[in-house]
Amino acid sequence: MRRRSTNRKSGFSLLEMVIAMALGTLVLGAAVQLYSQGVAATWTVTQRAELQQDFRAASNMLTHDLSLAGAGLGNGAAIQLPTSATLPVYGCAQTAGTPCYLGAANNGPVTYPVQGTTPYLYGLLPGYVHGPTLLAAQGATDVVTVVYTDTTFFLDCYQATATNATTVTFALTAASQASSNCTNSGATIQNVNDSVFGLTAGDLVLFKFGTTAVVAEVTAGAAATTATFASGDVLHMNQANTSPKSLASIAAGSTGYGTRLLVITYYIDNTISTPRLMRQVSGHSPMPVAENVAYMKFSYDLFNSATSAPAVNQPNPGSGDSSDGASNGLLPNQINKINIVHMAMNSTVKGARGGFQGLDLETSVSARDLTFNNNYPLGP
Repeated sequence: MRRRSTNRKSGFSLLEMVIAMALGTLVLGAAVQLYSQGVAATWTVTQRAELQQDFRAASNMLTHDLSLAGAGLGNGAAIQLPTSATLPVYGCAQTAGTPCYLGAANNGPVTYPVQGTTPYLYGLLPGYVHGPTLLAAQGATDVVTVVYTDTTFFLDCYQATATNATTVTFALTAASQASSNCTNSGATIQNVNDSVFGLTAGDLVLFKFGTTAVVAEVTAGAAATTATFASGDVLHMNQANTSPKSLASIAAGSTGYGTRLLVITYYIDNTISTPRLMRQVSGHSPMPVAENVAYMKFSYDLFNSATSAPAVNQPNPGSGDSSDGASNGLLPNQINKINIVHMAMNSTVKGARGGFQGLDLETSVSARDLTFNNNYPLGP
């Protein structure tokens, strides 16, 4: 007769297995959530660092140029430009097609400020609402243009001779190098057609022939000793000989010296999917400075030395319209300070939780080379 075994084999019941699986799922879910939060935090920090780096580079370049406004232009920083039915403009380049980037719809040339009927080049040119509208509620963005002389190219060490109405000859002589105009400080003087520093089409040159100052635009790459300033230039500087302050009005054989001008315009380009801050120099093609720029607005502080009265936080100084305010009758060369009211940038893509990261620059830059005055008005 067989004996029945009384040994029992232990195991998990169905209920115990279900509970264990549920607990395991909770632990695994918590671990996945922690990992996901860590990845999201890393992404946020990376995007923030990239945004800050781009923002810092753009703001440093902008504030550096603003601080140089008027440098090398002399006391008063106001240069009379050729006067004719076709006024000189800025914000245009040699690019084929539509070479102008400012004004209405980013394709209208902007003329220099005028006193009566005479246009003037100042060390700083406010561009109130000359930029595109990115958000209707904000209105049009601003543009700003600064002008100063190029100290890296020693063109002023050459003797400049007006050969004819469209050509200037440059001669490097012992006398020209020893003159007070020459700013090379013992450094090597580059050739007029130097591949890096030399004159190219789109450059602006400020000539001084005795007491007469004229601005002309280079229209072709310079030769070894000459540069061409033909009529019909994009910036309308090379006017006929009947236009006062034009190169063509200078008598052939007149001698003097020239200095390259840097007319630098900052504006927002919204013709691509993410708006970019652009920097355009004289008549050359603009170059991008930073992407994802959401807004740009400026105001200006001025000082009237005749009345000792400040005009603070003026959005469009000297315009004579409703946006002028206390600066009515004042000129751009009476600006003491440029206020960057807003320059906003957003990150490239949305974060893990939606939304964009953003930074906003709000600062002021003194324009020490415009008025040569220490009467800087205090902000509000």
